[in-house]
Amino acid sequence: MKRILTALVFAAASCSAFAQITDTTSASFQRELTSAGIASKLSVSGYVETYYVHDFSARKTAQERPGFLYNHKRNREVTINLAFARLSYTSEGVRANLALQAGTYAQYNYAAEQEMVRPIFEANAGVKLSTKRDLWLDAGIFSSHIGFESAVSKDCWTLTRSIVAENSPYYLSGVKVTYTTGTTELPTGKWTLIGSVVNGWQHIRRPAGYSGPSFSTQVQYQPSAKLTLNWSSFIGSDQPDSLHQRRVYTDLYAIINPTERFGVILGFDIGTDTRRITTNGGSVSSGNYVWYSPVMIARYKTTNRSYVNGRFEYYDDQQGVIISIPGFQTVGYSVGYDYALLDGMALFRLEGKVYESKMAIFETAQGLRRTNVSLTTSLAVSF
Repeated sequence: MKRILTALVFAAASCSAFAQITDTTSASFQRELTSAGIASKLSVSGYVETYYVHDFSARKTAQERPGFLYNHKRNREVTINLAFARLSYTSEGVRANLALQAGTYAQYNYAAEQEMVRPIFEANAGVKLSTKRDLWLDAGIFSSHIGFESAVSKDCWTLTRSIVAENSPYYLSGVKVTYTTGTTELPTGKWTLIGSVVNGWQHIRRPAGYSGPSFSTQVQYQPSAKLTLNWSSFIGSDQPDSLHQRRVYTDLYAIINPTERFGVILGFDIGTDTRRITTNGGSVSSGNYVWYSPVMIARYKTTNRSYVNGRFEYYDDQQGVIISIPGFQTVGYSVGYDYALLDGMALFRLEGKVYESKMAIFETAQGLRRTNVSLTTSLAVSF
C-alpha cells in the first residue's frame, strides 16, 4: 500500500512539474508565433477513442473480430481504436494539415502500406484558386469523401462502422479540387463538388504493377440542415494491370432530418470489377463481378445529451471481390445508445450488434456458424 501511495504522489508531482514546463514552453512558443503573425492561423486538435468488444459467438481465446472488420477489431480487450493529434494551418489562401495516429484502426487499415507512413492519419496542403470563390486545390493524404461514415467514430451516428464503410476507402492519396458554391460575401453554398486523381483504392502508394492513376468524384447537395443528398464515385483499380482492368464504384446516400430530434440515413453502394481470368488451357478472358450494399440508420435524440440509434444493413459480395469469402451474403442489425459528457468533449457509447450470414462463416467454439453476436462500448474524447 505504501508503495502504491508513493507511486501516486510521485506521478502527481511529475505531472505538475511537466505541466509547468509545458505551460512555460507553450507560452514562449506562442509569443514567437504571435510575433511572426502565425499564431492566429495555427490550431491543434486531437482525438482518442478507447473501446471494449465482447464477441459472444467467438471462441473465448479469439483475439480478433471477423476478417471483414477493421475498426474495433480486438476481442475482449480494452484498447485504443484511434488516437491522433492534428496540427492545422489556415489562412485566406493556404491551408495544411498534419495528423499522426495510433491504435488498432491504423494497425489493420494500414497493414498493406509502407511501415514509415502507417502513423500518418492525414498529411496534406492546399491553395485557394480563386479570391471570390470557394475553390481549393489540395494534395497529399486525406480522409475519403466516399460514404457517410469515417474513421472518427464520434462523427458517425453509430459506434461501429457498417460493413460497406469497412470495405471501402477510409483515406485516399493524391490531388483533389474542391468547389463549394457561394462567394466570400455570401458563403451559403448548397453544392459541394470534388474531383480527384488518386493512387488507387485506399492506397498511399500506387500498387505495384498498376499503371494508374485512379479517379474519384463527389457531388453533394444540401438545401437545408434537414436534407443532404450525395453521390460519390471511384474509377480505377487496386491490383496490378496483369490481374485487374477496372473498378467502378458508386456511393449514394441521403441524410434526412425531418425534426430536430429524429433523423435517418439511407445509403446504397454498388461496385463492379472487370478482371482478367486465365483458364486451365492458358487462354485469357475478362469477367465482370458485382457487389452491393444497402444501409439504413435511424437516430432519435432522447435528451440534450443522449441519442438512441438503430441500423439495418445487407452486404452482397458472392464472388469475393472485396471480402475474400466466396458466397458472402450477410445481414447486420445493431442498436446503440450514446451519452455526451463534459459539454460534448467526451462521448460514451454502447452498441449491440448481430450478423446473420447465408453461409456458415463465423468461427465459434463449436465450429463455423451463420450468426455472430457482439456488444461494444467506447469512450471518445476530442479536444
